[in-house]
Amino acid sequence: MNENTPAPEDAQSPSPSNATPDDASIQGSPKDDRNLAVVAHLLGIVLFFIGPLIIWLMKKDTSPYVADQSREALNFQITVTIIYVAMGALSPILFFVTCFLFPALIIAVIVLAIMAAVASSRGERYRYPFAIRLVN
Repeated sequence: MNENTPAPEDAQSPSPSNATPDDASIQGSPKDDRNLAVVAHLLGIVLFFIGPLIIWLMKKDTSPYVADQSREALNFQITVTIIYVAMGALSPILFFVTCFLFPALIIAVIVLAIMAAVASSRGERYRYPFAIRLVN
């Protein structure tokens, strides 16, 4: 066989036009967008509403998926902050009740944020079960 003649297995290799798409294009959002959405949900655990707010402000006009997920995380974190403030105000009156509710709320925030991050990493649009939709 001549050096310039392609081998039979080279002739059968897939061309870029018929190669299978990666999972990012199947889900409809690029991998970078999914990663930013994951970060928006996880930053809410440590930075409360500040992390999702920064990501939403950066990406609200350029990426619909990141804007949607960071807005969802932002609304959830604002809701949780309102609940924290209300519980803090009621703690002198209902001390024993809030002693149990604070840890339960912290655990719920962590679990829900992780669930949202996992869903976002798959390119799904996650909705928190309780959130006041203040930011649209």
